[in-house]
Amino acid sequence: MNPKDIKKTLQSGGSVFGTMINFVEGSRWGAAFSSKALDYIIIDAEHGSYSRGEIARMVAIGQSVGLTVIVRVADPDPTLVAIALDAKADGVLVPYSEDAEMIQRCAWKVQLHPLKGKAFEDVLSSETFPSKKTKDYLNKRNGHKIMIVGIESITAVNDLDNLISKGPIDGVFVGPNDLSTSMGIPDELETKEYLDTLTKIIKVSESHNIPVMVHGFSEERTLKTMELGSRFVLHSSDGMMISGSIDKEFTAIRGETIDKTESEAI
Repeated sequence: MNPKDIKKTLQSGGSVFGTMINFVEGSRWGAAFSSKALDYIIIDAEHGSYSRGEIARMVAIGQSVGLTVIVRVADPDPTLVAIALDAKADGVLVPYSEDAEMIQRCAWKVQLHPLKGKAFEDVLSSETFPSKKTKDYLNKRNGHKIMIVGIESITAVNDLDNLISKGPIDGVFVGPNDLSTSMGIPDELETKEYLDTLTKIIKVSESHNIPVMVHGFSEERTLKTMELGSRFVLHSSDGMMISGSIDKEFTAIRGETIDKTESEAI
């Protein structure tokens, strides 16, 4: 799915589906992710070890098989947002955001890149563009770009309404480990306290017509977040699915082999 259709689907109340890429490298992985099951992928440049060159190549590969490609940058920093956009990413995920001004600067960087300096500051302060021609050019160039802000701490949750009103934001991301750890209940994702917090994030975000993306690490967790109202569905990661598939299939093969051998011996 292309980014325009991603945004249109989400804005109309629909759901989209994707996964995180933080394991595979090289140029031959694209075909494995070209299934109609996926609408988008997120390249993890926060926890992954990808260089700028690798990210640019991976963006091109993902887009070549019809996927929207979003880059999760390492820090809430407009410079890192610009680097991801220079790699031709369709959007960015800005992680662990607690500062309203920084969220605003990152969100507008997505819409205004490559505008810089005083011209950029003028738009932020008074929405004054160098010219209507510049405004139209930037809208045509960046209007389809996707901006996702990471709400991954209880500090951010408590200021959520303010934080997500600071700029053009297309999605709210929740990292369950970071959020639960900041709450003092690391990875206790079945507790009422955590689920109530997640419900609050979804309710407040949806009141701004902003869909929520909760990283689900199992089918059960992903389905649970969808039940709570998550529509920007992010399920698992390449590494987890590869290792999970290997474990599942070889456990079955080894089990079948043992059963067959034992039955033949009997």
